[in-house]
Amino acid sequence: MKSSIKTINVVAALITDGKRVFATARGYGNYKGWWEFPGGKIEAGESPEEALAREIREELESEISVDEYIDTIEYDYPEFHLSMRCYWCSLISGDLVLKEAEDAKWLDAGTIDSVKWLPADITLFEKIKKRMAW
Repeated sequence: MKSSIKTINVVAALITDGKRVFATARGYGNYKGWWEFPGGKIEAGESPEEALAREIREELESEISVDEYIDTIEYDYPEFHLSMRCYWCSLISGDLVLKEAEDAKWLDAGTIDSVKWLPADITLFEKIKKRMAW
């Protein structure tokens, strides 16, 4: 039953350069080493867009433009329910320096399936492939 499981509200950035999308490997927790789109939790008083820009500044030392809302993914993990607001984003400045993730890659049509993705993030693949015209 969903009522006994906590909900975690997060935001995720699908940072693209038009042909590829940026992904990071988690550096901690139960899903350490699994791949995801970067982002994080929304803090009190922040809009999802503000939270996403802040998280990317903190985790990747980069500035992004939060361009377009994609979807909110609702996914039940064994330990919690994830509600993840996802946005198309573009890099304004910075070198995507890894502060928390253990690895990162730009992935394209031929490589997006080459890493072990978190299940919630996989649900975005069809939208990514359509957007990128892969």
